[in-house]
Amino acid sequence: MSPRHLLVGAVLLASSMAWNTDVHNQIGFMAETFFLPETSSVLAKILEPQYNGSVGRAAAWADAYAHTDEGRFSYQWHWIDTHDHAPEHCYLDYAHDCAKGGCVVSAIANQTGILHECISGVKSGSWSGGTNLTCSYALKWVAHFLGDIHQPLHANGRAVGGNTYKVTFGNVSTQLHAVWDGYIPYFAANVSKPFSNQSIDPFFTGLVSRIRKNQFYEAPYMWLACSDPSKPEECATRWAKESNRWDCDYVYSRVRNGSDLGTDGYATGAVPIVELQISKAAFRLGTWLNKLVEGNRYSREAQDILEL
Repeated sequence: MSPRHLLVGAVLLASSMAWNTDVHNQIGFMAETFFLPETSSVLAKILEPQYNGSVGRAAAWADAYAHTDEGRFSYQWHWIDTHDHAPEHCYLDYAHDCAKGGCVVSAIANQTGILHECISGVKSGSWSGGTNLTCSYALKWVAHFLGDIHQPLHANGRAVGGNTYKVTFGNVSTQLHAVWDGYIPYFAANVSKPFSNQSIDPFFTGLVSRIRKNQFYEAPYMWLACSDPSKPEECATRWAKESNRWDCDYVYSRVRNGSDLGTDGYATGAVPIVELQISKAAFRLGTWLNKLVEGNRYSREAQDILEL
C-alpha cells in the first residue's frame, strides 16, 4: 500500500489553526534557501538561542503560543474571516472582514513594522542573541503568518474557515480545514509521517528547485509583484485575496457530500494548489525578509542571487 494511503490519525495531528506545524517549519526552511548572507546573519541575532539561527525551526512557534494564556490574544491573528459565500461568490474586503482584535493581514502589517525597527537595532549593535523578545516574536510571527495567509481556508469565513465542515479523508472522519492543513500536503509528498522540524525535507527541496527553474504555471517572479515591506497591508491583502479565490475555484466547489476526499480525486486535484501556495509563501517570505534587512540596497543584483 502506498504511503499516501496510510494517512492515519496519529500522523495527521492537524491543527485547527493553519498548515500543520511541520509544514510551517518546512515553509521557513524553504524561505531560508533564498536568504542573502546578511539576511541570515541579522535574523540569527534576533532569534532566541534555541532556534540556532533558523527561521525554519522558529516558524511554527506562533501556533503553540496562541494556545497559551499569555498568547491567546494572538489567536485570531492567524486568519481573516470573509463574509462572502463560497463557492458561489468569493470576495475579501480587508476593511470589512478584519476583526476588531486583528487578523492575519493586520498582523503581518504590524509585525513587519516592528521587525523593521528590530533589524535596525541589530545593525546598530543595540542587541543580539535573541535578548529582545519583542523582536524575536515579531520575526516568528511574520514567518508564521506569511505561511498562514497562503492557506486558502485562512481567507474564508464559511464554516469557521472549514473547521465545522465535516468530511472523510482516507477513511478518517475529519474536517475540511484539517484536510488542507496537513492531509493534502502529506498526500502530495507521499509520506506516512510528519515532516522534519529541524531541516528541509526532500519534497520541499523539490519545490525550491521548481521555483528556481521556473517550473510552475505562473512564473515565480510574478509572485513578487507586491513584495514591498513598506506596504505590508497592501501586499498582505493581495495575498489573502489570492487565497480566497481558491475557496471558490476549488476548495468548496469540488467537495462532494458523502465521498472520501482522499480517493475520489479531490486530493489529487488539490496537490498543484497546495504546492503552489506553499511555494508562494516560502518565496515571498524569503524575499520579504531580504528586503527588510537589505533595505534600499536590495537591488537587481541581489535578486540575481536567487538564481531565477
